[in-house]
Amino acid sequence: MAALLKVKNLTKHFVVERNLFGRELSVVQAVNDVNLEIQPGETLGLVGESGCGKSTVARLIMRLINPTEGQIWFQGQEITELSRSAMQSIRAAIQMIFQDPYSSLDPRMTVNQIIGEGLKLNDSISAKEKKSLIQEIMAKVGLRPEHYDRHPHEFSGGQRQRIGIARVLILKPKLLVADEPVSALDVSIQAQVLNLMENLGSEFGLTYLFISHDLSVVEHISDRIAVMYLGKIVELAPTESLFTACKHPYTKALLSAVPCPDVGVKKKRIILNGSVPSPLNPPKGCRFHTRCPTAQPKCHQSEPDFDQVKPGHWVACHFPVSG
Repeated sequence: MAALLKVKNLTKHFVVERNLFGRELSVVQAVNDVNLEIQPGETLGLVGESGCGKSTVARLIMRLINPTEGQIWFQGQEITELSRSAMQSIRAAIQMIFQDPYSSLDPRMTVNQIIGEGLKLNDSISAKEKKSLIQEIMAKVGLRPEHYDRHPHEFSGGQRQRIGIARVLILKPKLLVADEPVSALDVSIQAQVLNLMENLGSEFGLTYLFISHDLSVVEHISDRIAVMYLGKIVELAPTESLFTACKHPYTKALLSAVPCPDVGVKKKRIILNGSVPSPLNPPKGCRFHTRCPTAQPKCHQSEPDFDQVKPGHWVACHFPVSG
């Protein structure tokens, strides 16, 4: 099966400072050499600490910003350098769910206006058909008929996120890029929204790139998980394989922080020394070696390859650990 989305060697550097002659003096290496494929109907989780480049990957895939290097393919078509007008034809097929369900909604618009905004360019739909379609989508995401003419400030955070989901769902997208879609919600509401997204994915055949800093969240919804550190993918594996037999020490540290649901069972927490290095000046060799509890001289000198250690399980580490 051909991948719905494929990114190859995706790189994004932001120039922070130039000299008088335009020469780059300082550059933020936000994303470096990222390679990913997402199959139709699959949910790929992308996790990592804040500032590791997850949201930049999302913006690159959405073509909200242009990559420094690399290619992006969607449904077999390379979209890396498509013009703004050329991208319009596929915008409806790639949609985004944002982190803050309030700031992403226009407070002056009613629910029906927000959800139906994407239908404005479709002249073949009558006003009656448009209203019927909006109400149908509202029901799918758990909004009631009386919500039709209300404004965003009249809803809870979870309901606002449902409005945001309905707004993109009405366009019948193929790929949804969800950037921290539940991080601003209460824990009890998070589960409801995750279940909703999972059910909608099955019903409409949606494909998700689900971005989060929380491994326990992506475990619930993802088929595979990619772990990102300082702009690079360091591990990629099926969800079960990652949780039962991770290979990268950074992944192991992240998993040690996931709460255990079994009463009385204590997990040994792995505390990493120091903080994430600056993307203005990332370490040579393995980017994680400055915090890695098992780093060896080779890790300081050469960058590890992204190798497949078993079918479907990839890791960038000179000395993979046992899960």
